[in-house]
Amino acid sequence: MTVLRGASAPAGETGQRDRVIAELRAGERFLLVTHENPDGDAIGSLVAMHEILGAMGKDTVMFMSAAELPLPYEYRFFQLDGLVGVAPDDIGQRTIVFLDCGNIDRTPLKLPERGAHILNLDHHHDNTGFGTVNHVVPKASCTAEIVWDLMGELGVEPTATIAEALYVALITDTGRFMYENTGPRAHAMAGALIAAGVEPPEIHRRLYEGIPYGKLELLGRALANVERYDGGQLTITRLSADDYRETGSDEDYSEGVVDHLRSVAGTAVAGLVRDLLGPGQEGRRKVSLRAVDDRVDVSAIARARGGGGHRQAAGFSTDMPWDELMAFLRAEISGQL
Repeated sequence: MTVLRGASAPAGETGQRDRVIAELRAGERFLLVTHENPDGDAIGSLVAMHEILGAMGKDTVMFMSAAELPLPYEYRFFQLDGLVGVAPDDIGQRTIVFLDCGNIDRTPLKLPERGAHILNLDHHHDNTGFGTVNHVVPKASCTAEIVWDLMGELGVEPTATIAEALYVALITDTGRFMYENTGPRAHAMAGALIAAGVEPPEIHRRLYEGIPYGKLELLGRALANVERYDGGQLTITRLSADDYRETGSDEDYSEGVVDHLRSVAGTAVAGLVRDLLGPGQEGRRKVSLRAVDDRVDVSAIARARGGGGHRQAAGFSTDMPWDELMAFLRAEISGQL
């Protein structure tokens, strides 16, 4: 089986690709980490890199806090062999590989007070460059595209597990190839993974079909709560803790709601404001933003409130009252248009 790659590897100003490849070859023990509330790219990149290093004979473990489990229902088919919920005792002797994490504060992993050796592999344009080595490629469609490129250089053939993990990461982070981050390499990568044995209809079924009924009920409530501002430039909705409780929904069931809003004509930015659930979260909300108008960079809006993300998709947490939050978002959006 041949690993197909694009005509050239992705490049970025902060990319240190050759050094990463050398360190992955030379290292013996690795700890793999991603961001909190992991999405498809985070989980897929984590699993794929774990399998790649395992194929190279490396001692590798994945870290994810117990608070992240169980995973959202669409990702529970992943077999997370090698996953730990606490940092291993020898963390100081392991190379720590951060995947799809733009800011080191977005992980609950407690690092050694000094001396941590970090490989930072990411595609977020606002990555803070926290690694010892930073291979950050903003032009990549997803972090999995970076992992795919490294896999080819490392001479590892894609197993079924690797190919499926990378494909899940690719289609979720490109919105099934709808988002602006979809480029020629994304399609070349998809073709290579399909050639390696991925069955797109099966992956689609796992991710987007067989949804819990509570998710449908929650979507109905979100659509009933839609509000539009400034001639529809901002199309936004909200979900309360009561909405989750009364529909029997898990917190992740609201994933995808905002994509319904971004399809409304005249929308420049779509948003979802949802109550955060769990102890200590009373009064706090998660704001998810999607840019439809390419003049708007929603990651800049999110960073102003301590969050981050991509130009087209970003988010932040807040305790701002609704009216104050709407005034903030409207001012930020109009300031960019």
